[in-house]
Amino acid sequence: MTASERVYASLRAAVLEGQFPPCQALKPQELATRHGVSLAVAREALLRLVGEGLADRLPKRGFAVPATGAERWQQIAEARSLMEPAALRLAVARGDLEWEAAVRASHHRLAGTPFFERPGDTWVSDAWAEAHRRFHRTLLEGCGNDVVLETFDRLWTAGELARRWSLAADPARDADAEHRAIEEAALAREADRAADLLCRHILHTAASLKS
Repeated sequence: MTASERVYASLRAAVLEGQFPPCQALKPQELATRHGVSLAVAREALLRLVGEGLADRLPKRGFAVPATGAERWQQIAEARSLMEPAALRLAVARGDLEWEAAVRASHHRLAGTPFFERPGDTWVSDAWAEAHRRFHRTLLEGCGNDVVLETFDRLWTAGELARRWSLAADPARDADAEHRAIEEAALAREADRAADLLCRHILHTAASLKS
């Protein structure tokens, strides 16, 4: 692993684990000193985070963790709420038995993965976050459209930090029940109901982060 990859991986994990609060400055020189690398390497890592939506580049002010109520999160959620329900309708129409089995398996893994790393935590575990991503992607894989799935991957990464903030800010939300309802509707081949549930699930996250 190169120095650039090491610093990028470390910063990415720190941001996703909530070690930096919203709007906190990410100062290239401080990060370079902390990680024992050049300023150029630190800036390269930060630019990669910007490309993933995990940091903002501010004109004449360097870099910072995005704000929770940023308009961008709402736009990402809006895009997902338009694209993913349509893709799920296609998946319901086109998905075969292997797709059904994969959806069941991914939901089973999600339901069985602890939400938090340790009791008393307020930030979701990486294992749960990955199981969550896998479930949502598997739902759409039955659509058979690689362009749609590539778009899903980009939007999911760009919205990951907002999702974790949302879950931490809305502890009473029953995400398990929402996922179970989506799975049941999809596998019952109730395309409209599944799409509606998915749309509401996505927009709930965005609503909890509005300023």
